[in-house]
Amino acid sequence: MTSAAVVAGGACVWLGMVLAISFLEAPLKFRAPGVTVPIGLGIGRIVFRALNLAEVVLAVAVVTAAVVSGPPGAVRGALGAVVAVLALQLLAVRPVLDRRSDRVLAGGTPPRSRAHLAYVVLEVVKVVALVLLGVTALGDL
Repeated sequence: MTSAAVVAGGACVWLGMVLAISFLEAPLKFRAPGVTVPIGLGIGRIVFRALNLAEVVLAVAVVTAAVVSGPPGAVRGALGAVVAVLALQLLAVRPVLDRRSDRVLAGGTPPRSRAHLAYVVLEVVKVVALVLLGVTALGDL
């Protein structure tokens, strides 16, 4: 398997995971009978921790493969965007969301936060960047 194939395949797997978790599982779990906000938050924290860990592993694999293949600028740009968005989510937005969910899980009612909206906007940007990464890497095969 070539490095470009690893980049393209990794981008496609990563894209599928983000779409399935962030845009299907996350909003739908709150519609299930008996799922309260605290239960949904508890489930969401576990699921997103696992997703983020998988994203970091995929990012390392894709970046490593890209370094080996010396990809064209379009691939580097899309990959840089994906990694930057992931880093921003993990280092800036997730800690804010975790603190807020800690308060809710402790029985509090914290004020509304824009951090969730920021995370969703970053997920949309990441999806676009992953599509571009996958398409440009496939063109490199």
